[in-house]
Amino acid sequence: MKKTLLFLAFAGTLNVYAQKKPKPANPKPYAALITEADLKKQLYIIAGAEMEGRETATEGQRKAATYIEGQFKALGLIPGNNGNYQLGFPVYKDSLLGTKVVINGKAAELNAEFQPVTQLNISADQYFSEIVFVGHGIVDSSWDDYGNVDVKGKAVLIMDGVPSGFKPKSGGMMSPAGTFGKLINARNKGAAAVLMIGQGFPRKATPGSSNMYTSLYRPAQYANSYFISEKIAESIAGAQWGDLKKQSNEKVEPTVLKTDAELMFSKTVSKLESTNVLGYIEGSDKKDEWLVLSAHYDHLGKRGDVIYYGADDDGSGTVGILEIAKAFAKAKADGKGPRRSILFMTVSGEEKGLWGSEYYSEHPTLNLEKVTANLNIDMIGRVDTERTTADSLNYIYVVGDDKLSTELKPASEAANKKFTRLTLDYKFNDPNDKERIYYRSDHYNFARKGVPIIFYYDGMLKADYHKPTDTPDKINYPLYAKRAQLVFYTAWDMANRDSMMKRDLTLPDSH
Repeated sequence: MKKTLLFLAFAGTLNVYAQKKPKPANPKPYAALITEADLKKQLYIIAGAEMEGRETATEGQRKAATYIEGQFKALGLIPGNNGNYQLGFPVYKDSLLGTKVVINGKAAELNAEFQPVTQLNISADQYFSEIVFVGHGIVDSSWDDYGNVDVKGKAVLIMDGVPSGFKPKSGGMMSPAGTFGKLINARNKGAAAVLMIGQGFPRKATPGSSNMYTSLYRPAQYANSYFISEKIAESIAGAQWGDLKKQSNEKVEPTVLKTDAELMFSKTVSKLESTNVLGYIEGSDKKDEWLVLSAHYDHLGKRGDVIYYGADDDGSGTVGILEIAKAFAKAKADGKGPRRSILFMTVSGEEKGLWGSEYYSEHPTLNLEKVTANLNIDMIGRVDTERTTADSLNYIYVVGDDKLSTELKPASEAANKKFTRLTLDYKFNDPNDKERIYYRSDHYNFARKGVPIIFYYDGMLKADYHKPTDTPDKINYPLYAKRAQLVFYTAWDMANRDSMMKRDLTLPDSH
């Protein structure tokens, strides 16, 4: 009798467990809800004239966010930010009031001969009786163009580019040979002002005369900086300029130039706001674990009356998120919802520097340690105009599936082999990729926090990229639908498998 009761109790436990673990459902009927017609209908709204190009912290961006929120509500998604669908983050905007560069009493012409670095500069009038020429302004472990000269409180003159004998040990914007790296060097040396000899003068307009950024507060201010033409550099150095220019291809000793220089800069700073839009579907037996699907909905806005529609970049990803969310919502309504919770997130500020995803990664609404993966979509509606292979109408670039988790690629390839049979191109996984695509979309802010990611991308960096001609009529809708379905099938697998994706690989160095 006791043995019988024990067996029945054990069988009952197994039965309870079986009830908790949902039976695998067939995803095909739900993937079929992602149609060419629906993608097209939504994209003509998101990338329509009414959205004004969706530039971050503008009325167009706010209209787009309101529309996306409305779609999330209609699908029955749960608000992803403590009862709200939108998560705001601060944006600061500069407006240039005035600026001058006067050398030995002669004023340089704005845009024709000089331009200020508006974002980094603070309002100030500065007067110098000498300027220190420091070659290319490079400082690293094996090279120091400042030598033993103390430039604290002084103005420095810096050449653009690099000398012939120097090879930087790191690349990217933080490289000591890059413009930003040189400005960091000048700040670290205590310079009060930087005059950097730039190319391309005369220039069309002052960069950043109404620029935006998210970091208002800094531990240390940069030197007020100006790009100047070679003509202005010559007026500073006088008869010495020819020799200095020639010598700067080698490592040179800093030279003090006796010059009267008046530098004036004035701006106002306005505080604005942009938002990410978040909605989620609650999982079943693994609801405390998450899958995040993301795309950026911002684009370049308007330049005068010209609208930059951003249909492919990244209207295609944004609408892809909406349609994938629709498919999962229907599965949930049919009692076949995901085991893990799924967060659908469209972010803004990507075109400005991955702002929205960076803010989210630092202020997450969920535990990032509990995120199995981030699937990010940025441009999946066009065909790469540089692609000449026979599969040009049946491919997608898959980026990052070889990083952070050894389980990403097998999962991605299995979903594709079973359902969509696209050519998965891994071109941009090359660590020597000159375009540095892995670091250029919102998935990277999840990756740097240790979350395994896959980035889906069509490779369209030519043709209409970042032009007003990136319009919905140029989308390849059959291919677009197939790509969106691939993301859905991959997400279905990751949301329903027994274990989270392993985190067993190291994040590559961003430099």
